[in-house]
Amino acid sequence: MIAPDETTATVDAAEVRRFAALGAEWWDEGGSMRMLHRLNPVRIAYIRDQAAARFGRDAKRLDSLAGLRILDIGCGGGILSEPLARLGATVVGADPSDENIAIARKHAQDAGVAVDYRATTAEALADAGERFDLVLAMEVVEHVADRDLFVHRAAAMVKPGGLMIAATINRTLKSFGLAIVAAEYLLGWLPRGTHRWDKFVSPHEFEQAMEAGGLRATGGTGVIYDIVTGEWRLSDDMDVNYMMTAERPAE
Repeated sequence: MIAPDETTATVDAAEVRRFAALGAEWWDEGGSMRMLHRLNPVRIAYIRDQAAARFGRDAKRLDSLAGLRILDIGCGGGILSEPLARLGATVVGADPSDENIAIARKHAQDAGVAVDYRATTAEALADAGERFDLVLAMEVVEHVADRDLFVHRAAAMVKPGGLMIAATINRTLKSFGLAIVAAEYLLGWLPRGTHRWDKFVSPHEFEQAMEAGGLRATGGTGVIYDIVTGEWRLSDDMDVNYMMTAERPAE
């Protein structure tokens, strides 16, 4: 893991170690990350559609993200970065874990997909002056040490006219029951201890943090699991999982 300094202020070392320990399970669709794999099609479609609407693209094209530079913060083993690169985007996948980046690089190389994976942090990238058309923080903000600082540094990397899209979990009694008690202890969808309820973020808090970073929230959606079909889908219900989009006004 990256040595602690001013570029790791938002990094929660315990969280990094927890996800680094997953190893090859990142790409095991039947393993501990299976629910994230099932969620992936919904995440990809939402990101694609939001980007297509913002940048005047045809979401139905296989190269709908061509020409866009995307940052995937907390990319883990790369299960979101790779599909976005397949849609034509130039993707930088960042994660503070050397182990995760090694796994992501190997999988991308074996799959023949070009992704620029870096063992680094949002702070370090922002300090280096990196800028992107689209900055992603998907299932990350509930695992950082300083939420507001993390969002501020991530927002700073959004180009004028660009977007930031984030996914996280609302802090409600419903989310405690479903995202922690049910998902981790009763159903075993996630390893126990994956989430802490006090680190969940309400949509209002997230919107405030984005706006403090100079962005303007443009919308959001809930994401729910359909127990009948066994699939995730978008919903008006933002009580548990949700995604939000914000833009930096064009100059």
